[in-house]
Amino acid sequence: MRHTGTSNHDPQALPQAFLCRLRSACLIVCLCLLAYGSVQAAAKKGVTKPPPTPAATPAPDALKIAFLHPASTPSLTQPPFFIAEDRSGGMQGARLGTQDNNTTGQFTRQHFELLEAEITDDVAPAEKARQMLAQGFRHLIVNLPADAIKAIAALPEAQNALIYNIGSSDDELRGVACSPNLLHLLPSRAMRADALAQYLSKKRWQKLLLAVGPEAADQAYAAAVRRAAARFGLKIVAERPWQHTFDERRTPESEIPVFTQGVEYDILVVADESGAFGDLLSYRTWLSRPVAGTQGLMPVGWHYTHEQWGAIQLQNRFKDLTGVWMSEVDYAAWLAVRAIGEAATRTKTMQFEPIRGFLRGPELSLAGFKGVPLSFRPWDGQLRQPVLLAAAHSLIAVSPIEGFLHPKTELDTLGYDQPESQCHLAP
Repeated sequence: MRHTGTSNHDPQALPQAFLCRLRSACLIVCLCLLAYGSVQAAAKKGVTKPPPTPAATPAPDALKIAFLHPASTPSLTQPPFFIAEDRSGGMQGARLGTQDNNTTGQFTRQHFELLEAEITDDVAPAEKARQMLAQGFRHLIVNLPADAIKAIAALPEAQNALIYNIGSSDDELRGVACSPNLLHLLPSRAMRADALAQYLSKKRWQKLLLAVGPEAADQAYAAAVRRAAARFGLKIVAERPWQHTFDERRTPESEIPVFTQGVEYDILVVADESGAFGDLLSYRTWLSRPVAGTQGLMPVGWHYTHEQWGAIQLQNRFKDLTGVWMSEVDYAAWLAVRAIGEAATRTKTMQFEPIRGFLRGPELSLAGFKGVPLSFRPWDGQLRQPVLLAAAHSLIAVSPIEGFLHPKTELDTLGYDQPESQCHLAP
């Protein structure tokens, strides 16, 4: 049978669709050929588009810091052979601080350079400082005795510089001998004595036997203890001067019981900054009493047993750098460099005047791993900071002790407060 039905497709539809697709393909091919021809023509003429040139990166600003310390430090006593300590006089702490500053400086386009300047016996410290100032250094970190620091601060060339004291706790440098170009990183003797007195008051150890060494520094420490005792309601029931002798018949076992007998007291406070006899006192006194002061329970700016408030990471970084634990002089040097770096970061400049103004102003909030921000007192240049109370292998307490109040900050319960200070620098 012949099929007579109609087809489902329009006989004209298939050719028309094919023609539309063919036209589109031809158009695409033509565009590609035109683009290829343009590229070839440009290549024949040697016309190529150069790669973009990166913008030149400016070199970061550099701030130079000089570190002055004696080539050798005279001492009445030598540390025991079994005590490993950093003998760089704080230089290692300054190096670590410079590393920390430059880590931040990678993001702020700032760079810090540290120059070590050893002072030999044939050059006066003030003359060495004058040389550094002549080379353009405006920030001098000094680990020197009080008299040398006074001489440097009095130089005409130093009046437009900052001197960071990391070597002396002398109260006169913060008092009658203060200077507007001096900043003090170590706790003063008055701060140390007040920190100890607060703890003794809390423990109700109110009767003190004071043992005083023969050196001028020992006398100054004893004066700070007397002031602190009067300030916090403690009583010095007796003072005993220690006289050093080379008589071999005088042994610690025979001498110290006699030295400490005949008086009733709660704690023996020793003033022996050179370490000539203080370490011999514990466990040898006539009465079984604790020892504190320059030996025993010691008020210090830093101690290797301190690990609170993130301090353990600073301890470990210093140990990795040097192989020994951080001393309080190393900590003071690290603080000095970090204070400069913090001021440069906050002011966004390496210029001296803005940095000096920031350091002496109320906006400084320096992180020192002590639980509170640190800042310089405007009236005497002393760094406000907690004081650690540490034994040989243990951190006992941190002053200011809770309960000792102050209208502005409890940190000003340590040392000379503004109304009682003999230094009144303009803020």
